Amino acid sequence: MIRITTVAFAVLALAACGGTPSDSQADADKAAADRAAEQAAAKKQKTVFDDQLKALDKAKGVEKQLQDDKDKRDAELQKQENGG
Repeated sequence: MIRITTVAFAVLALAACGGTPSDSQADADKAAADRAAEQAAAKKQKTVFDDQLKALDKAKGVEKQLQDDKDKRDAELQKQENGG
């Protein structure tokens, strides 16, 4: 009787310790999805500064484009000055 109890206990102990890796991966994926959903919800909240932030982002984009164009013109001028 003691042997059966010992073997049963050992089997139950091993079964309790053995979680599948996919369970932990599924939990991690669910947590990542939850965080992404929270961030998306936070981004969708309308504030009084949304219009100003959009204008600022647009201005930064235009500034970058102008700077890139200037760099291209400067490179072409430098190339012409060097005889190329």
